[in-house]
Amino acid sequence: MSNPPFDIRPSGQACGAEITGIDLTNPLPRKTITALRKTWLEHHVLSFPDQAMNDDDLERFTQYFGPFGEDPFIAPIKGRKHIIAVERQPTETTPIFAEAWHTDWSFQNNPPDGTCLFGIDIPACGGDTLFANQHLALESMPETLRTKIDKQRAIHSARSGYAPDGIYGVDDKGRGMDIRPDASAAATESHLLIRKHPETGKEAVYGAFGYIIGIEMMDEVESVPLLAELYAWQTREEFQYRHQWRPNMLVMWDNRSVLHKATGGYEGQRRCLHRTTIGSRSP
Repeated sequence: MSNPPFDIRPSGQACGAEITGIDLTNPLPRKTITALRKTWLEHHVLSFPDQAMNDDDLERFTQYFGPFGEDPFIAPIKGRKHIIAVERQPTETTPIFAEAWHTDWSFQNNPPDGTCLFGIDIPACGGDTLFANQHLALESMPETLRTKIDKQRAIHSARSGYAPDGIYGVDDKGRGMDIRPDASAAATESHLLIRKHPETGKEAVYGAFGYIIGIEMMDEVESVPLLAELYAWQTREEFQYRHQWRPNMLVMWDNRSVLHKATGGYEGQRRCLHRTTIGSRSP
């Protein structure tokens, strides 16, 4: 891409780039939005430091890239329909939210294209977010493993996390986030394990063990070891980008291209970020 109207600094890791020379507190011209989308598709994860954004700015930015997606099981913040708070209080002892590798809401029939996360209260240390490039994971995959997953459809469900007896149903005492487990989390959807990106046409592994609970036409005895083998491969360190947060930083990622997970290491400190979901533009 020639001469974008902003500066791009690649992370030097498996994916990710930092964008500067742009002000997200003001509406962006169409030319800039188009260039940002091309950059996003190339690097999969973009960070924008030093952006003194409010919730209106966050919502406006999100809609440059698609409609708002549906965020089930987590209540939005007061006065907003499309923003949730990813927060943890200094005294919390419950497990870290989203600490397992996943792609957001892959259990939906039409999962979201992307996610935006804006840093408000950022601890002095810890709280990094890890991303794993699933295009690279597939390109580097041993042929024996690729043959096993080729043309296979994975069964996705939110039940392990958001059912009443799931992780967030039994550990909710003292949790800062307003998570609302529900029996509807037991529903399932299936997606190909190897999918073509709808915009670039590039293949990637889609989803990971956790939201994936099985493989169609395969019994549990056969599917669980395969999913575990795939999980171990697709999350290898050489496919990862480690993102370090700062206050007033916006990060957006492509759920069709990467997995992500939260990390801890900030015990006794408050952490709060506001999140929006970029809904799918595909039918």
